[in-house]
Amino acid sequence: MTFNVYHSNGNPDYLMLFDFDETYFPHELKDWQLKDLYKLEEYLNRIVHMENIRIGWVTGSSLADIHKKMRAARLNYLPHFIASNLGTELWEINKKGEFHQNKEWKNRIEKSGFSHKVVEDLVYDLRQIYGIQLQNQTQFGQQPFKMNYYYFVEESARVKYDLDIIKQLARNAGINFNINRCNPLAGDPVNAFDVDFIPQNTGKRAVVNFVIKQFRISIENTIAFGDSGNDIEMLKAVKHGYLLKNATEEAKRLHDMITSEPYAKGIQSVCSSFFE
Repeated sequence: MTFNVYHSNGNPDYLMLFDFDETYFPHELKDWQLKDLYKLEEYLNRIVHMENIRIGWVTGSSLADIHKKMRAARLNYLPHFIASNLGTELWEINKKGEFHQNKEWKNRIEKSGFSHKVVEDLVYDLRQIYGIQLQNQTQFGQQPFKMNYYYFVEESARVKYDLDIIKQLARNAGINFNINRCNPLAGDPVNAFDVDFIPQNTGKRAVVNFVIKQFRISIENTIAFGDSGNDIEMLKAVKHGYLLKNATEEAKRLHDMITSEPYAKGIQSVCSSFFE
């Protein structure tokens, strides 16, 4: 399946960012969701040229997983770039739909000193010393610079203590982390937390800051959309950050700018007001 790429005028005036799962891409693929999504695609393709916008997806998903979901939804357009695997990869997409990793960002990641063994030792210590079990997210596999686990809630009274221990051990090991409530709508288990370990100075906020600087875009002209706890840092990195109406309750407790409609309809409504 061949995808178009949103038109680009060169150096952009605006930056528009989307989380992918349950923000841009609705996992249930209901007819009304897809209808709204196709309308959003055509709307974006029209205003990208008029307003000189650069579009990016900033997501925890891998590039292979994104392509699979795009085919399932029969999407028509690719963005100008994709920051995949929680921003540990930055793929730039040319007009032909060809993917190339941003060399500067790739060099930064490769020099980070991130090690699978350090993470595996950390997970071992959590289990043996603290009795904290992390389960591999085997359906996604471990990535070169992102290792994924689930923390299943067994005793509510222990959750904060356990998560604080995980964070502290990660800091001690020089590893960055992302921990947030799982979203079953995105295919995650119920009553669990995503626990992701990534290199220092990476993640959604870091890659967004890098792109803003790379394109020399005024912070006033940045807008982003997300749906879960791991999007909050991205939303705070831009001037106009919105959670969708379908966002998780955890995310809504952390951020108060929320669209009046869910999914693509909520995105288009905010964009229409912003640019008109």
